[in-house]
Amino acid sequence: MARGLVYNAHPGDRFSHVNAALFQAARDIDGISTLDLYRAYPRFNIDIDAEQQRLRDHDVIVFQHPLFWYSTPALIKEWLDLVLEHGFAYGTGGEALHGKSLLQVLSAAGPEDAYSPEGYQHFKLREFLTPMEQTARLCGMRYLAPYPLYGALHAREDGRLDPHLAGYRALLEALCDDRLDLDGAARAEILSAATLPLPARV
Repeated sequence: MARGLVYNAHPGDRFSHVNAALFQAARDIDGISTLDLYRAYPRFNIDIDAEQQRLRDHDVIVFQHPLFWYSTPALIKEWLDLVLEHGFAYGTGGEALHGKSLLQVLSAAGPEDAYSPEGYQHFKLREFLTPMEQTARLCGMRYLAPYPLYGALHAREDGRLDPHLAGYRALLEALCDDRLDLDGAARAEILSAATLPLPARV
């Protein structure tokens, strides 16, 4: 069984429309460890040794966050800068993360068709996430396609949040049970509740 670690990073979580529900869904799954980064490190004083040990102890690392200015919230960037040290995550002797998987679960305010060359964001969502994908590669990790919720501000009233949460639970359970086709998940553009690369249950 794989061991999963979900980092929640939402600087305004009390105003969150969907991330609080996503984080609760992750906390309810056996085999998943969770940490709310903004609650753990409100002043950005990251415990590097503790975080590196968390990474050693888990096989799948999940960053759950809203899309902020086409990137992650600031604390994730600070976490990456401090925790992924030379000699630990990359470089000479830096093999602690080799063979692990990295997944981003994110909420985006814009609709799906906005994230295309023809849409008002002008780029595919996956293109905005390229720095995280390359970070994973540099660290010897497999970058899995992101699991996004588009139009997040209206997802609950539109009836899209519950199916998305069900898909998230299925994704995390499959990761823990080693049922997710990791190569298929890495090749996909994005993951969704309807397109998880799972084998048929027998």
